Amino acid sequence: MAQTSIRPFNKTRRIAAAGLLGFATLGLVACGGGNDERVRADLAAAQVTSIGVNSYLWRASLETLSFMPLTQADSSGGVLITDWYVNPDTPSERVKVSVAILDQTLRADALRVAASRQVLQNGTWVEAPVQAATIQRLEGIILTKARDLRRSTVN
Repeated sequence: MAQTSIRPFNKTRRIAAAGLLGFATLGLVACGGGNDERVRADLAAAQVTSIGVNSYLWRASLETLSFMPLTQADSSGGVLITDWYVNPDTPSERVKVSVAILDQTLRADALRVAASRQVLQNGTWVEAPVQAATIQRLEGIILTKARDLRRSTVN
């Protein structure tokens, strides 16, 4: 019986939230002063996705790491983890990357990238440092791609 009393309450809350969102959207459009593109861009940026994290960052991360084998892809938690990748040009080195998307907004601080690197020494893989510039470049690539995806969606 407790469940039946909760369901109508949740349904009522969802209807009220949808109504409130509709009024807020109308308010944004009304005060836009004819600047529909800006309103659409603002709404697209603030849009909550069903995957739990910013969809542009998620898609950009997947596209950027598409050449590496994935071991984990959790869209609701915003986590991507690759398996070890060996570049054919440098077979004595391998890398593993993890990406965490921390927010639903498209911002630089909503993205966290980490990498591990190993080199082959005497038949054994040994941990090696990853340059900070490498991580920053990878984050920059993902952010640029996410912004491009957003621009193409808004236009």
